[in-house]
Amino acid sequence: MIEFHLRPWRISDLPSLLKYADNYNIAKQLTDRFPHPYTEESGRNFIEMASATSPEQILAIEIDGEACGAIGLHPQEDIFKKNAELGYWLAEPYWGKGIMTRVVMQMIRYGFRNFDIDRIFARPYGSNRASQRVLEKCGFILEGRFAKTLYKNGRYEDELVYAIRRENVSKDS
Repeated sequence: MIEFHLRPWRISDLPSLLKYADNYNIAKQLTDRFPHPYTEESGRNFIEMASATSPEQILAIEIDGEACGAIGLHPQEDIFKKNAELGYWLAEPYWGKGIMTRVVMQMIRYGFRNFDIDRIFARPYGSNRASQRVLEKCGFILEGRFAKTLYKNGRYEDELVYAIRRENVSKDS
């Protein structure tokens, strides 16, 4: 089993961030705010933004001393304030090894411990079966499917909404 740990981002992560984030196979599954190509300026801006909150909302996924991905919880505002959106990506060499399921489980615990929220939700593309499987393995429930609401890479995608609620997470986790 590949070991990982979640930790705050630091500027010394810039080389590994650029090494792994500059990958079309990752960018095509994320919003357009995740640039491709992924430049040094993009990386610096991201690390600065990720380091600006307390408690941290976006953590680095470290494997073998390198930042190999990111996972973030984005607390919502106004009437949505008891919710946080989950987003994540992992370096392609680590896909299919069961890492992301363990990362998401750890982030669920972190989120409910550190934020005044009752629901964590994620919005994978309808074509992203790997991300859907990760969420399902972690106990997320599919709450909705919105047909062809997203436009990415010259085509329409279904938007899925998965969520997990505090009351459905084991206290022992």
